[in-house]
Amino acid sequence: MPRRGGPDDANCAIAQSLDVVGDAWTLLIVRDAARGLCRFDQLQQELGLSRKVLAERLRLLVDAEVLAREPYQQRPVRYEYRLTPRGRALLPVLVALQDWGDSWLLGDGEPTATTAEASREAERVHALVGTRVPELLLTDSDGRPRDPVARSPFTVVYCFPGAFARPDAYPPGWSAVPGAPGCTLESRTYRDRLAEFTAAGATVHGVSTQRPDEQRAFADAERLDFPLLSDVGLDLTAALRLPTFRGNGTSRLKRLTLVVDGDRVIREVLYPITDIAASVDAALATVGTTPGGA
Repeated sequence: MPRRGGPDDANCAIAQSLDVVGDAWTLLIVRDAARGLCRFDQLQQELGLSRKVLAERLRLLVDAEVLAREPYQQRPVRYEYRLTPRGRALLPVLVALQDWGDSWLLGDGEPTATTAEASREAERVHALVGTRVPELLLTDSDGRPRDPVARSPFTVVYCFPGAFARPDAYPPGWSAVPGAPGCTLESRTYRDRLAEFTAAGATVHGVSTQRPDEQRAFADAERLDFPLLSDVGLDLTAALRLPTFRGNGTSRLKRLTLVVDGDRVIREVLYPITDIAASVDAALATVGTTPGGA
């Protein structure tokens, strides 16, 4: 029997879903599990919940098969709580909630692929400096799983809204969205300066929420010598709470750049990006002057 609404809610997927994730703390646990916080003490410290309340919410999510309880220590036995495929399917819900909040609570509701320098959205993104990129895999343009953090002293991850091989493939109204145009220029600039990044000990990865086949067509057309990675499942987006906007019914990453060291620690964030060439200069300067670079 459903716990919400009237008898018709027995067949309402919204009502049935809210029985599992309708509590605010429950969704925040899913948010933090996506960020790589999987142990009880980590979650308690991050959320500030009592042990009793947290244990109840974790039990609910395990029973609903949103989280899997996996032992990581035997004496005494301690567990990690990992997102299951059912749990990862909630990531678009989290991203949609964040997008709605950024747009309508922290913004004016207008679609934008950027933000103001002093916005709370920008403050949230810059707070990523010093945090770690969780271990996860994205799909490259050849359909292979790839870690967004390379095995090099640094990885420059530039996130872009979308780039297409043909001009007529862009969604309607794309050029009118502030911050959306410029993805081709950005990729070409990284392509043309790739040798400088390599000499500085940095690998370049481009990331968007496009499908791998779309990325491959664009990479082939532009002769890119570095990988474009697809976050179509929003794993990296949710893990780092990266800002998005809705474009043609799809969650699109806003334009930003992360400089990540070999220990997966984010050393620099460039956001918002208003000058693409200058952002590439800034990324190169970061890897060239930070200890650990070539």
